[in-house]
Amino acid sequence: MVLEIAHIEVKGGMETEFEAGVAKATPVFRRAKGCSALSLHRSVEQPSHYRLFVTWQTLENHTVDFRGSADFQEWRKHVAHCFAAPPLVEHVARVVDGF
Repeated sequence: MVLEIAHIEVKGGMETEFEAGVAKATPVFRRAKGCSALSLHRSVEQPSHYRLFVTWQTLENHTVDFRGSADFQEWRKHVAHCFAAPPLVEHVARVVDGF
């Protein structure tokens, strides 16, 4: 499993619209090849900063299958106009389970 972490900053005042866009786009991820989970977290200290966590079976499920699909454009249609800057995306793999 690979966890995608997208660091997203939205334009001030667009937080509610962004959150609604992510909720509306959830089916796009649900049907994406290799996608098994999605959650959005909002910063307490910086309310216009978010972290989007998406779990993929493989890196390629995200970088090739999803990003090369029409569903990626559908996702962007719901949220991209809210971005203050391009999202910073990284992929991580779990190496230690603490508890």
